[in-house]
Amino acid sequence: MEKKLTKEQILKSKKILFLSIFLIVLLVFLDSYTKFMAISHLMDKDNIILIPGVLELSFVKNTGAAFSFMGTHAGVFRIIMGILTPIFLLAIIYLMVKIPKNKKMAPVYVIMIFVLSGAIGNYIDRMAKGFVVDFIYFSLIDFPVFNVADIYITCSFFILILLILFCYKDEDFKWLTLKK
Repeated sequence: MEKKLTKEQILKSKKILFLSIFLIVLLVFLDSYTKFMAISHLMDKDNIILIPGVLELSFVKNTGAAFSFMGTHAGVFRIIMGILTPIFLLAIIYLMVKIPKNKKMAPVYVIMIFVLSGAIGNYIDRMAKGFVVDFIYFSLIDFPVFNVADIYITCSFFILILLILFCYKDEDFKWLTLKK
């Protein structure tokens, strides 16, 4: 038997949807703007040292995945990512629809917004330019150059792991099962 939603629940769902779309657009815009600024101010120029020996801005055309993985096979990788990323995006959207809209699961929902925004930001770059613009470099540990979308994704997964380990129980994720 299917549950009927009340007017309040429908209104709440619409508010959540509107806010989610607004946040995704804002986050993708912020990522795109920082990449535009990197192209405008860093491409074909020396690194900008923000904190000597620690943090620099350095323009990199990343034709691969995280840490330039598969960068030497850019053409093939672009085709693979052109197919897999939309599937990944749809999976994230599916999870966002399934997540219970309550206070306990709100952090997971927000994490999905950040992951979706980061994936969209890098996908736009990869499809429009043939590469992802990376420009943040931690020289202190010689960490691979990354961008704002990468921060969204990496921090989100780190926080999700912490939440799963310390805040949630298995039964909190029963909504993931296919059974009703």
